[in-house]
Amino acid sequence: MIHQSSIIAETRLLVISDIHGHKDGCQRLLEAAAYDPLVDTLLLLGDYIDADQPASWSTLDFVQKLVEGGAKAIPGNQELKLASMLRRRGSAYRRYANWIGSLPLYIKRPPYLFVHAGIRPGRTLRSQTASDLTEIREEFYLQPESRLPGKYRIVFGHTPTFKLGAPSGLLWADSRRIGIDTGAKHGCRLTLLDLSGSIAYSCQTFGGYVSGSEVRMESVASLLA
Repeated sequence: MIHQSSIIAETRLLVISDIHGHKDGCQRLLEAAAYDPLVDTLLLLGDYIDADQPASWSTLDFVQKLVEGGAKAIPGNQELKLASMLRRRGSAYRRYANWIGSLPLYIKRPPYLFVHAGIRPGRTLRSQTASDLTEIREEFYLQPESRLPGKYRIVFGHTPTFKLGAPSGLLWADSRRIGIDTGAKHGCRLTLLDLSGSIAYSCQTFGGYVSGSEVRMESVASLLA
């Protein structure tokens, strides 16, 4: 008799934000994390491009392919800016505007709420505007934890973590918020966070949308506890 057994891979929740044109770096991080779209859940939280830099726009094609493969994406302020620009101009790139307009502004996956920039205190989630969710800064991250609405832990990008008090290139967190924009746009690092395993994968970024080849993998369990 032949005994057969199957191994069921553990589903992971992976999240990345503020790629800002560093699609090669993002691809490198996904490879380092052995991302499997058939098993893992990948969430992308916006600012894939710099709207005023057409050289970065091809990153939207990369993100679209990830979404077609099962990932979920929301727009950042850069995508909303680009969509507005392209609609006015009737550009050949209008397909980007249509795709951006089809994206949700937030993703709920208890115990987490995923947004690009944050949420405005004093408003329910349904009453948040696109501007609130994609542009807010100090009114969100300086708010005492006790005054944040709801019970979700909010995972966000938009504001580089070095502006939140974290060391350059590292994640930032308190008991209600996790900041994952580790400054790729500013020559710091691009980070892919495995929330299930509390592991951060990151690479250095440079000007001209060039990313470093060395990937750093580290446990962030103590930070996220």
